[in-house]
Formats: sequence, C-alpha cells, structure tokens
Amino acid sequence: MGYFEGIDSQRGIAWRCEDSLSLKRFLGFEPFDETPDHSSLSRIRGRLPLEVFHAVHQFVLEVLHDHKLIDGTLVGVDATTLEANAAMKSIVRKDTGEDWDTYVRRLAEADGVEIKSKSDLIRYDKDRNNRGKKKVSNEEWTSPADPDARIARMKDGRTHLAYKAEHVVDLKTEAILEAEVYHATEADTATLVPSLESAQKHLDQATGLLCDIRKLVADKGYHAVNTLQACRESLGIRGKTYIPEPQRKTEWDWSKRTDAERKAVTNNRHRTQRAYGKHLQRRRSEVVERSFAHICETGGGRRSWLRGIENVRKRHLLGAVSHNLGLVLRKLLGTGKVRQFAMLWSRLSTAVNALAGPLSQLQPSTAICSRLFSIFRPNTPAHVLTA
Repeated sequence: MGYFEGIDSQRGIAWRCEDSLSLKRFLGFEPFDETPDHSSLSRIRGRLPLEVFHAVHQFVLEVLHDHKLIDGTLVGVDATTLEANAAMKSIVRKDTGEDWDTYVRRLAEADGVEIKSKSDLIRYDKDRNNRGKKKVSNEEWTSPADPDARIARMKDGRTHLAYKAEHVVDLKTEAILEAEVYHATEADTATLVPSLESAQKHLDQATGLLCDIRKLVADKGYHAVNTLQACRESLGIRGKTYIPEPQRKTEWDWSKRTDAERKAVTNNRHRTQRAYGKHLQRRRSEVVERSFAHICETGGGRRSWLRGIENVRKRHLLGAVSHNLGLVLRKLLGTGKVRQFAMLWSRLSTAVNALAGPLSQLQPSTAICSRLFSIFRPNTPAHVLTA
C-alpha cells in the first residue's frame, strides 16, 4: 500500500487503509472492520525475520518467470542513498559521549572564545566552517537513535545520516533481481560482487538453473581492478562487464598486477568504447534509475521512518516486490499502478460517453444500453439508465 499509494510513513499507511473502503475490500476486511494500526504493523514486522521478506521476494520472482518477465542474461547495477530516521543534531562523540553543542563549547573554551548565548555558539561554529576546521567523521561520531546509520552526502548535496540501497535490475524486462541496503560508507566496488551473487542465486531458484547473468552494466563508480576480476570470476568465462573507466591522472602500472587483472581491465575498456557498450550505458541509466524513481520518489521510500538496518532492508525489499508486481499488472492490464488503472478506466468511460450519441441513433434495445452503461457506471440509478 505504501508503494502504490506513495505513502512513506507507517502511520500514513495505517490511516489510509482504515479510511479507504476500496483498500479495505482489497485487503479482505469488511466495511466496518478495523484494520491494524501502525503499532500493530510495527510489532508484526519486528517479529517476522528478514528471511520471510526474502522468501516473498523470491516467490514474486517466480511469478515473474511464469509470465516470462525475467531474462536474466543482461543486468544493470546502481546505488542511491536513503535518508535515515535520525537527525545530525542528535549525533554524539564515540569517545566522550558529548553532543554537538557541548563539543563546540569545549573547542571555543580551548580557543579562548567566550560563549554567552546560543547565537554566539552558532557564530563560532560557522567561523570554524569557513576556516575549514568543521569536519564530522563516522569514526568519531554516531547517532544514539540509529547506530546503523552513517554520515553521508545525499544526492541533493546535503549531509545527512543515511543508508545505501543497491539494485540489480534485468535490463530487458526491468525486473529487480536484488535490492539490498548497505551502510552508506560502504564503497560501490565492495558491494557489487555480493549483490551480483545474490541476484544470481535468486535467478537460479526462480528459473530452475535456466538463466545465468552474462553481461553486467554499471557506472564508473564501480570500476576497480579487483572488482573487475571478481566479476569476471562470478560471471564465468563468457561473462562480460561494461563499466566505464574513470579519468586517471597517471598511467596504469601493470608490474604489480597479474595478467588476468590486466586482461580484465583492457577488455572492459574496449567493450565500453564500442557503440554497443554506449547503448547499454544509456539503457542502464533509463531502467535502473526508473526503479529508484518508482520506489524512492513516487513509492515513498526515499525517507525511511524506521530505525536499524534490518528494518530498512525489510521496507525497501517490499518496495522492490511491489515494483515487480507492477510489471505483472502492466502486462495483464496495460497499467502498473492503481492511479494509472483509474486513469485507464476513466478514459474508457469517456470513450463510451462519446459513443453514446451515435449509438442512440442506431436505436438499440433498452436492455443493451442499460447493460453497456452499467459496466462503466455501476452506481447509476435504473431510471437514468432506462432514459
């Protein structure tokens, strides 16, 4: 419900399910039944282990395979940041337990600056920032509210406590094969291979060992010698990587590298410079970024209202499951979300209203007209249909 309705908070989801009669009917409740409140949803989520959510994700992948919506040979990988449910002003030092104001006051006292009010404290803190002395490190600071969150720079340039979400997407069908949440400080080169191996494991279980990942497309943030070699070993002999090489200030020093590592780098460079490699990069930018737009932006998953990396993983994984269910809906109904289906239904109703005039000139029977209008206007009174 949070994904399809675009609601990010647990309280908003509970209120929406209680308020909407159509959602109540979809969830199996009677009109006068009470739906679970936000506290019940939180308790149920906490009692269910993470393996249950992975099992749901695996089940939906099997449904996608039954509808021929999984290819698995060509995948794209990318990552984004998720805002954690913790504020920067609540961080404390790991060594002394001081909060930010107490820490700044101690620095001002050491510099001989007298702090009389809150405004003096803010002015001194800004002056430290202008001199380049204001730095916050994850090794020195932590959040008491959410110790798993890490200080990171968001996509819009703000510094915030955050997590990192990484998607492995089928570039041919747009199905999300793996959606994992890591600490925000973990590098892309360190998380690529584990995500790729998990995606291959999901493919094996969903397709019965019929699909193997053969081509991997990622951006230049994933380029590293060890990562290319590890991807080569994970993808097999026929596996190919399409990862652009970032601009280097110095030439490669192959004296300390093996022949296999050199071959992996040079072959990857040649593939990305070809027209097909550039086409795959454009495809990756379109498909993988669309998955983040659906889950994080319109799906309400950019701001996490949960604390702890395990709870964030559960919430984000259900968003990926909902995205994959949208692919099934799009194939069956021609639309992916509830709002899009409502728009499609409205267009059909408008088309029938436009045909009402020409159909009336044909003078069909009253029963046919009543049946036709009852399909698109089920709540219309009978005497209006007859007229």
